[in-house]
Amino acid sequence: MYAPILEIDTKKVTENAGKLHAFCDQRGVELTFVTKGFSARPEVIRAALAGGITSFADSRLKNIRAAKQAIPGLKYLLIRIPAIMEAEDVVRWADWSLQSQIEVIKAVSEAALRQGKIHPIILMIDVGDLREGVFGRAQLDEIAPQIKDCAGVELVGLGTNVGCYGSVLPSVENTAVLVELRDYLHKKYGFSISVLSAGGTCALKLLEDGSMPAGINQLRVGEAVLYGEDTTGNRFLEGYHQDAFRFKAQVVELRRKPSVPIGELGRDGKGDTPEYPDRGVRLRAICAAGKQDVAWAALTPMLPGAEMIGASSDHLIVDVEDCGRQVQVGDWLTFRCGYMAVLDATTSAYVDVQIWED
Repeated sequence: MYAPILEIDTKKVTENAGKLHAFCDQRGVELTFVTKGFSARPEVIRAALAGGITSFADSRLKNIRAAKQAIPGLKYLLIRIPAIMEAEDVVRWADWSLQSQIEVIKAVSEAALRQGKIHPIILMIDVGDLREGVFGRAQLDEIAPQIKDCAGVELVGLGTNVGCYGSVLPSVENTAVLVELRDYLHKKYGFSISVLSAGGTCALKLLEDGSMPAGINQLRVGEAVLYGEDTTGNRFLEGYHQDAFRFKAQVVELRRKPSVPIGELGRDGKGDTPEYPDRGVRLRAICAAGKQDVAWAALTPMLPGAEMIGASSDHLIVDVEDCGRQVQVGDWLTFRCGYMAVLDATTSAYVDVQIWED
């Protein structure tokens, strides 16, 4: 087979899931497993279920629908603010959803009433990462009474997101905002809020340190379960598998070449102007996979001495000068995957996904 391969070891996913689920459960926090990073493949969801996880989340309604059809009875949270035109499907497929915009909330409320339901929502609060969410007390006071007027939704929680856009790290201070605003909304508007959702893998550090503010009872986590990694916090999680996902690509060219391109330089295929350190003439392996298949910067070669150089749309370029002549044309190079690598590989039509247990 010539196509690149993504290998998924479901046994390792189960072990990571079991370890993290137990850790969170002991601290009174529900672990909601985010499935978007692997396109909600049922085999991986079943692995998480085997580890004790019962709550799931995804940003794509298509993923949620497919997962629920494959595994009936799943509880799913929609974690991307939906478009107004998606309101009917939000109510039909998501058990609850993150929300931040009153126009969308009104559409979801109306859809819920048409379907004879009350749809639970978590209102997102922007604490500084500057992605989705109500920003500041004035915006909260503007939206809160309007939510009360939406008969088809119930405000059951507050949530926040950090680390994804602005690279803001979770802290005691920005997480405690949820607790403060829960109490404020109860006192001023009479809301009874039971869920405080403090974000993703990067928030685990607060739980580990014992500094998570009291009242926070949900974490939306994907990366820690899948890869044993906290990219925002720049760390691997001790005792977790980091290689449950491995990308394999075949070597189609092996040649010694200079490490700096020759000639007047413009922009690369993405429009960027990369820099090329001069390391002299090096042995370079070109593999039959590229940016159309995988996020190359989230790949780490597993062969000792190999080093990622870069990629074009169709080719990965790997420095194998220090590999002791172990690489031959036709060999398969194996790479440990980070989050974005699997996200791309599971959505590419050109990558063969293989499920197995080590």
